[in-house]
Amino acid sequence: MLKAYATFAQIQHDLHSKKITCTALVKHYLANIESKKHLNVFLSVYADEALARAAVIDEKINRGNAGKLAGLVVGLKDVLCYENHPLQASSKILDGFVSQFNATAVQRLLDADAIIIGRQNCDEFAMGSSNENSAFGPTLNDIDNTRVPGGSSGGSAVAVMADMCQVSLGSDTGGSVRQPAAFCGIVGLKPTYSRISRHGLIAYGSSFDCIGIFSKNIEDAALVLEVIAGADEYDSTVSQTPVPAFSSLLSAASEKKYRIAYMRDTLQSPALQPEIKTAIEKSLDQLKLDGHSVAGIEFPLNEYVLPTYYILATAEASSNLSRYDGVRYGYRSPNTTDLESMYKKTRAEGFGKEVQRRILLGTYVLSASYYDAYYNQAQKVRRLIREKLKELLKEYDFIITPTTPTTAFKLGEHSTNPVEMYLADLFSVQANVAGLPAISLPLGTDKIGLPMGVQVMADDFEETKLFHFSKQLMNLA
Repeated sequence: MLKAYATFAQIQHDLHSKKITCTALVKHYLANIESKKHLNVFLSVYADEALARAAVIDEKINRGNAGKLAGLVVGLKDVLCYENHPLQASSKILDGFVSQFNATAVQRLLDADAIIIGRQNCDEFAMGSSNENSAFGPTLNDIDNTRVPGGSSGGSAVAVMADMCQVSLGSDTGGSVRQPAAFCGIVGLKPTYSRISRHGLIAYGSSFDCIGIFSKNIEDAALVLEVIAGADEYDSTVSQTPVPAFSSLLSAASEKKYRIAYMRDTLQSPALQPEIKTAIEKSLDQLKLDGHSVAGIEFPLNEYVLPTYYILATAEASSNLSRYDGVRYGYRSPNTTDLESMYKKTRAEGFGKEVQRRILLGTYVLSASYYDAYYNQAQKVRRLIREKLKELLKEYDFIITPTTPTTAFKLGEHSTNPVEMYLADLFSVQANVAGLPAISLPLGTDKIGLPMGVQVMADDFEETKLFHFSKQLMNLA
């Protein structure tokens, strides 16, 4: 067995100095996947294919023409298209579906010689905060198997946490990368909305969805973002903003002092676990001692963020998920008598309860009687939230909040109460509603050893600055 590498730079150093090979590295991860099968992380493992690709990349390294990500072993959340491989969004309704093309982000990983090792379990259609809504059963937290890993990208977070791959790609619609990153003690990045092409990402809420990155450190997240971000002819909503060379900019020393705001009401929230509050206050004190300007701020719209998100995201889900009907692909109910019963039974049998709940909520707020009262109002409030946050980010470089109200909760603890489950997204949805970049960083552990996370938000397309500050913040810990 090889050692667990902390950074991709260490992997590349050992590859180029012939201490290891890509083949040995893939075998190491495959052995870890096999030994931790009980965690239910991978829905498919591409063992033979990954080994064959590793052998090809070993040759490229020997010839000196390997790509930027040669030796990076990556897992994909089961919402990203990978040509000629299964894709289900962890749902019964996509049984048997095989992707016919690569998502843009996946193609760019492959072009840079990354190795894809498998697809990872998640909440069905990325709807959930615990990874308990999957048609394939829950993923377990590697630190405590009685607890959830967070969601919806729980499998992707555990894969990095448990050294089953070096990096995972997930999706973040309301916190689905940052929340599991906090529960698993790793780095979780949600970039600016539109920074990464959504081509090949199964849609949940199209105006919220972002492809995000799980890693063990800031440098790996920066490098992967540098590779997969940028303009794409297949996505008309992707930003044309040039992508900086994040990794080389990050390697340049920066001791810049920043203006930092923290939201007082998030730290005073009765939902916040006291140990997370204490840890964040300690970090804020350390930032002050390090010469940064730190100020507490009020954000009067905070109480509207979560309801705004759930009204708009469910409305978009209702529209996006109407395409799954059993006609063209995926599951079709065998218990049908006519076209109407085929639609109804297929969707009733193919979608899980949480997905059905969100489709119904979304259909309700889009209905003629309630469209103005709910959907239109929520869009107006969303604009106000974004404008207010943008104003604050003119005055401050970053806004700090907890990533989650608590550490990882027990399996089944919130399953019977959807509102309790939705509150797990209390602090993370803000960045999605406003489209801002945000990152969750490890913040030590609570008294029973469960990881805690701190969230840092920045202004649009300021990932370079976000990476620099994140590195400083992690070095203070």
